[in-house]
Formats: sequence, C-alpha cells, structure tokens
Amino acid sequence: MRRDIALLAVLALGLGAPAALAAQDSSAVNRDRREVRHDRRELRGDRRDIRHDTRDIRQDRRDVRQDLKSGDTTDARRDVRDLRRDRRDRRHDVRDARRDRRDVRQDQKKDSTKN
Repeated sequence: MRRDIALLAVLALGLGAPAALAAQDSSAVNRDRREVRHDRRELRGDRRDIRHDTRDIRQDRRDVRQDLKSGDTTDARRDVRDLRRDRRDRRHDVRDARRDRRDVRQDQKKDSTKN
C-alpha cells in the first residue's frame, strides 16, 4: 500500500513538473519582450532628444553669425558656449541611442532563441 502511494506521488510530481517549468519559461519570454519594448521606448526618446539638440545647434550657429555680424562679441561668446553644450548633449544622446539599439538587438536575439 505504501509503495502504491509513493508511486502515485512520484507520478503526480512527474506530471506536474513540466507544467510548472513551462509557466516559468513563459514568464521569461514575457520579461524579454518587456525589455525590448522598454529599450525601444528609450531609443525613441534618444532620437527625439537628438532632433531637439540638432535644432538648437542650428539656431545657436545662426545666433553666433548674427552676433558677430552686428559686433556683439559678448552675446557671441555666450552663444558659442551654448553651442558647445548642445553639441555635447547630442553626442551623449547619440551614444545612448547606439547602446539602446544594441540592447534591442540582444534582447530580440534572446527572445527568438526561447521560441
């Protein structure tokens, strides 16, 4: 009798284990997909920041030219500092976008290997 109960317990565990493992696997896939969505959202934000910084750089260049044309060197210096700051911001945003693109590719590769 005890052997029958033990055999029944082993069979129950044997049948229940694959279902539990499959549930864990699906949560990992969902987590990977969520990471891909998050990375894509960050990438869109970086691209938006790059466009904004590019517009600021163009405007600063115009301001510097106008200030130099009118002889206002103080304003020209201020605009040059702003121009450098915007270029640095754009450089950082480009670097972030590159990292996010790499993360998206890696997460998609992980997600495709689980299917």
